[in-house]
Amino acid sequence: MVMPSPIMETPPTTLMTSLRKKIHIMIGFLIAGLIIGALARLIKPGKQDLGLLATLGLGLVGSLIGGLIAQFFGTGGIFELNIIGLVLAVTTAVLLIGVAEGVVSNKSAV
Repeated sequence: MVMPSPIMETPPTTLMTSLRKKIHIMIGFLIAGLIIGALARLIKPGKQDLGLLATLGLGLVGSLIGGLIAQFFGTGGIFELNIIGLVLAVTTAVLLIGVAEGVVSNKSAV
């Protein structure tokens, strides 16, 4: 009797499908972070001296923190799309932009 190899337990097509799914989730997460960062910058009054990568980074961190808080309140999983998670993510990103502005202004004052 031939024992199946642990390497070949899952067919290659299943591995490719899984990889594609992960790539789609990552692309969606990046797009959501950019949108959340842009919304936060629109809500935050005044001019922010932040580039596209900073907006993306703050939006990603804001969406993670907002998703965790929403999950804590029991409104769904961290990666689920819901209105409470979106509001919390944008609010967190607005706060993070304020912190980033403070850090940047302190560096330029020195």
